[in-house]
Amino acid sequence: MRFLDAPEVRYGSRVLIDARTFRTLVTARDLLASEEHDADTVRAIAERLGESPYQLIRRFAAVYGTTPHQFRTQARLARAKRLLAAGTPVTDVCMEVGFSSLGSFSALFTRWVGSSPMRYRRAVQVPRTSMPVIPGCFGLLAAMPSRNSREASRA
Repeated sequence: MRFLDAPEVRYGSRVLIDARTFRTLVTARDLLASEEHDADTVRAIAERLGESPYQLIRRFAAVYGTTPHQFRTQARLARAKRLLAAGTPVTDVCMEVGFSSLGSFSALFTRWVGSSPMRYRRAVQVPRTSMPVIPGCFGLLAAMPSRNSREASRA
């Protein structure tokens, strides 16, 4: 979500964060969460936004309650959870979300989620069926007599 005209964040009469800083932090959050900027470092994002990396980290943590690095890790793990639930193999998920080592991905996933990636996938994966799923309304339509059969019964 983007805020074009962000209000000032105030505490009483004190301005804690002005509109420009708030927009910068929202942009940083969007860049950290996006898949296309996954390889960008926090330093590169700060430079892109015209901020000092240390100022960005400090302000980001003050507003979002987590550091940019932790935020990116959470975003990657959320993406990994979606892929695992869809049935994607663990090794493919590891590479897809930006980890180069399956061991470090599994250890981090287990520490943050509470179960191994394989166990998580087994627990939440939706079983695939070979038969197509047909909504109930179509089943009811199929059971209804056709228009031609009503006309034939009248004759």
